[in-house]
Amino acid sequence: MHKLNFPDAELKITRQLGKLWIFDRIRKKMVVLTPEEWVRQHLVNFLIRHRNCPRSLTQVERGLLCNGLPRRVDVVVFDRQGGCWLVAECKAADVALTSHTAMQLAQYNMPLRAKYLLLTNGLVHFCYAADYENAALTPLSDVPFYA
Repeated sequence: MHKLNFPDAELKITRQLGKLWIFDRIRKKMVVLTPEEWVRQHLVNFLIRHRNCPRSLTQVERGLLCNGLPRRVDVVVFDRQGGCWLVAECKAADVALTSHTAMQLAQYNMPLRAKYLLLTNGLVHFCYAADYENAALTPLSDVPFYA
């Protein structure tokens, strides 16, 4: 797996039945270690340990309806009032972040209306603050701290 642009994380990885598995601390189970899962688990670790996001308000692979179709968003962090604080789309490190991947994140966010949107492949991160009144996204230099 690629070395990512996140702080080091203590992740539990095992090999079973010829596959690598990683422990997902949110879903509390072992999941197959894919390149995208590698990025997702590093992001979750970063959000919880380095941005103070409560684990209890963080969801992984959250199902939602997007234009009437079922989809799954990689990571969602809720605020303490039940609103969506951050929505994140993860790609494998060898996947370029393009306008197509940004559009995917924007579509997933339509029903969520998150305060912050994050797109990452583990090497490059794009984070935005959403302004719904003015229909604008403001690029941020870093992922904000959870307040």
